[in-house]
Amino acid sequence: MTFSSYEQWRPALAPRRQVDCLWTRSNAGGPSYGQLIVPDGCVDLVWSDGGLEVAGPDHAPRSAPVRGGAELAGVRFRPGAASLLLGAVPVRELRDRQVPFAEVAGAAVVERLGERLARARGPREVAAELDGFAAALVPGWAPDPVVERAVAALGRAQGARLPALAAELGLSERQLRRRVTDAVGYGPKTLHAVLRFQRALTWARSEAGPEGEAQDGPQSGSRGGSRGGEGGRAGAGLAELAVRAGYADQAHLTREVRRWAGVPPTVLLGRTARPGASGQALDALS
Repeated sequence: MTFSSYEQWRPALAPRRQVDCLWTRSNAGGPSYGQLIVPDGCVDLVWSDGGLEVAGPDHAPRSAPVRGGAELAGVRFRPGAASLLLGAVPVRELRDRQVPFAEVAGAAVVERLGERLARARGPREVAAELDGFAAALVPGWAPDPVVERAVAALGRAQGARLPALAAELGLSERQLRRRVTDAVGYGPKTLHAVLRFQRALTWARSEAGPEGEAQDGPQSGSRGGSRGGEGGRAGAGLAELAVRAGYADQAHLTREVRRWAGVPPTVLLGRTARPGASGQALDALS
């Protein structure tokens, strides 16, 4: 019997340019289990047990306990868009950390949002409130165009050489590295590796191929991935996947998957995605 469930969907109000998805997870009646979380460059605002926390970007795989009876909801901000939530707080200060929202936001903001969430009936209503909260942050907020262009370039399969990218953006390499690290939590080289890993994972899990992403409606059950569609592309070999994702070869893909997930690709792709904190979350083998 399955006790734990996960749903993910596109925001209805918040802009997709900054917000990747909304999600809920319930482990009602189920036993506690360990959850593997792997890096994705995102920052999440997470509701759990009536409290709010900000989950910063992970720099390495980690296991997080999920207790029986847990209910969570969250809104996930795309790489480079966390300043919408954090303001002037550098994302690098939250790398590999999950902190109370009150540590990075004003008391009045936290109190008003907390009052709205207290009236919500269950995780899905909480997620809807978080969607509205994120949307309300946009007016008056100006994204950093340099960071947006850098993230887009580093997210392409072919990547970008740092000297050429810095010159294109009118910055020194040192300035570019600082701007990206403050906005994302990683330097450009690490961000490129994380985005390439996530791209490979999405393509492997999505029946839609390279275009797979969070769907308009909720994805539920144990098969929903945090960015890909349900199921997986079983017919796609790892060698083909490696080339399409931008790796030199299958051996390169395998090394990078072990680096970011701690397990080989065949094990990782056989697991079930259950997001709920910063990073792509998958069930641990336990």
